[in-house]
Amino acid sequence: MDYLKKHISNFTIIFIVIIVVFSAANVKWGDQRWHSLLRDDGKGYYAYLPAVFIYQDLNFHFYDEIETGKYQDRNLPYDYRYDFHGKAVNKYYCGTAIAELPGFLLAHWISKSLGYDPDGYSKPYLMSISISAILFMIFGLIFLRKTLLLYQLSEFNMSIILLSIGLGTHLFYYVVAEPSMSHVFSFGLLSLYIYLGKSYFISPKKWQAIALAALLGWISLIRPVNVLVIFLLPFLAGSFRALKDGFLYLFRENTRYFVFAVLVAGMIVSLQSIIYYLQSGYFFVYSYGSEGFNFLDSHMIDILFSYKKGLFVYTPVTFIAMFGLIYLYRENKFGFYSLLAFGCLLTYILASWWSWYYGGSFSARVYIEYLPLFAILLSYILKEIQKP
Repeated sequence: MDYLKKHISNFTIIFIVIIVVFSAANVKWGDQRWHSLLRDDGKGYYAYLPAVFIYQDLNFHFYDEIETGKYQDRNLPYDYRYDFHGKAVNKYYCGTAIAELPGFLLAHWISKSLGYDPDGYSKPYLMSISISAILFMIFGLIFLRKTLLLYQLSEFNMSIILLSIGLGTHLFYYVVAEPSMSHVFSFGLLSLYIYLGKSYFISPKKWQAIALAALLGWISLIRPVNVLVIFLLPFLAGSFRALKDGFLYLFRENTRYFVFAVLVAGMIVSLQSIIYYLQSGYFFVYSYGSEGFNFLDSHMIDILFSYKKGLFVYTPVTFIAMFGLIYLYRENKFGFYSLLAFGCLLTYILASWWSWYYGGSFSARVYIEYLPLFAILLSYILKEIQKP
């Protein structure tokens, strides 16, 4: 019993995984339902893998034969290709495909021996997407737990927060029902980014700075707007002095490591430009066409409170978490203002997208990657409740 009390948050993660796997198996894995594991934007994220490893065709000519031919209308039809000067380029970025790569390679290795066509779209491949999403969710929850430990939270309180985030938010929906979307993968990487960032400002190490740079590059390669997480560093530092000392540790004492970290982030992000060049002959392509941001017409209230996908309406635990700002203000005003500034900037930019409700989504899906921040705010509430 004592062992259980000391490790209850670890058992909580196992419990969440069991629920998620059971739900995915019943909702998506059986009969012909596995076809809908890959849909909408997820088709574009994933398409890089069969394009490179099976068809050697980064202009996606196999789309007509495979996706609209062999697997026609097995799920929602969606063409992710964008015509750029007569060349077909992928509308979406390749960061999610990198996260799905190990599962894809395993599926490609075993598909023929299991009696499936090794075409990139038979059941083993789509199952690998689902399993990859589950693994990244587990990865994210593990490092979320490690972050909560840095905030000196009890095992019981960590369990409450992990349950709230893992089963009480739209993270659960997207890992079970739409695993090919990018958000679950961003959640896993951002959880690690927050943990490493917090750890760095507690006790700076050179390898942490390089890892943070690599993560920043990869997170940005999944969704370019994720580059905003660089503005989380003041909050993770917790004070202006810690922020200054953390940067001076690199700028003054380890300049070459700072330069190397910048190069690492740049090399990772440049993968997309290299792909664009191979596709079209141009290093820079805006593949969203007429879609874009309208910063003069931002729907900040709608994205949070609207019945049309509003975050606080459809994911109420995030609204409850916002009360943690009160206790954060009392404990750490620098942390309060830096997190509030980041949240306002993030919401302003996300709500300025031309389709601020982000299509046929559940809740405001673009906040899934930032759920670790809501978890931290929940920790302030629970610590306040437990005060004598």
